[in-house]
Amino acid sequence: MSTITISGVTRRYPGAKTAAVDNLDLDIADGEFLVLVGPSGCGKTTSLRMLAGLEGIDDGTIHIGDRDVTRLAPSKRDVAMVFQNYVLYPHLTVAENIGFHLMIRKTPKAEIQRLVKDAAALLDITEHLDRRPAKLSGGQRQRVAMGRAIVRQPQVFLMDEPLSNLDAKLRAQTRVQISTLQRRLGVTAVYVTHDQVEAMTMGDRVAVMDGGVLQQCDTPRALYERPANVFVAGFIGSPQMNLIGAKVDGNGASNGTLTVPLSAAQRSNLSSGEVTLGLRPGSLTVTDHGPVRAEVEVVEETGADAYVYCTADLGDGPTHLVVRCPSRAFPAKGERIGLAVTDPDIHVFDGATGRRVEH
Repeated sequence: MSTITISGVTRRYPGAKTAAVDNLDLDIADGEFLVLVGPSGCGKTTSLRMLAGLEGIDDGTIHIGDRDVTRLAPSKRDVAMVFQNYVLYPHLTVAENIGFHLMIRKTPKAEIQRLVKDAAALLDITEHLDRRPAKLSGGQRQRVAMGRAIVRQPQVFLMDEPLSNLDAKLRAQTRVQISTLQRRLGVTAVYVTHDQVEAMTMGDRVAVMDGGVLQQCDTPRALYERPANVFVAGFIGSPQMNLIGAKVDGNGASNGTLTVPLSAAQRSNLSSGEVTLGLRPGSLTVTDHGPVRAEVEVVEETGADAYVYCTADLGDGPTHLVVRCPSRAFPAKGERIGLAVTDPDIHVFDGATGRRVEH
């Protein structure tokens, strides 16, 4: 079984005021594709490197299957890592690059040839086996790096921003190929990215990190529909959720212009008289008689939809909002518009703690 159990893992760098990774707990199922996502410096790459054995651990334990690998060298952990940079040997052919680690292990030549051919067929690079890396595109080089990991037949694949050097179109194509490949192989995979769209489209589950702390780990749909706190709400979703401050007033929350009802359970779970209201761009609509008045700053057309970026006066001063509109019916830049809330399922977060307040 290639399960991974990360228990209370902490990494502190000398001289740093806070831990790079603080008390991380994660259970990853056999064959699962888990994505670590977050902004730069959130601790996701450090977490991956600790799992690989490339980074020391100050506290906690890591188990792969039933083995405690916390203090094992990288070569003893039975993991294969694919990096942001392809790290291919320029003087070796594709076939030699893929089979390099097998040669180091002194695997029989016939076995190396078989494994290399199988991996190349799986990755659709058979016709490039005799070429050198300089003759390949970025996507093909990344597939060679994947092939080198595959032939090792590890328990776990670890991938650190493997697509960041590719252009947008190639990234989209390659992430589909990686997801498909992982499912065909049935291998446990941990993937690091700063791109939340990449995380949401690839992961069986997504672990969101910030400031070295795990904020939430759940399925992409659950993260989008039930973010655990204000950070996850603002990070997951493209464009991001509109976050609006308000004060509890009677049975609802209001900022002077926008009023939202709160349930008795929500009111009882608040630690202060202030909340943050979360509205996805699709929860707002442009209407002449909307209670919120705003001025259009930018319109971003994406094909089927258009996203209207505007500034609204919500009582406490100008607030930036994003509204999703049909691509054939959107206002012009500089236009004054009215906005209304059309989705009654508004997210409510505690103003003091930032945590989600359930209905």
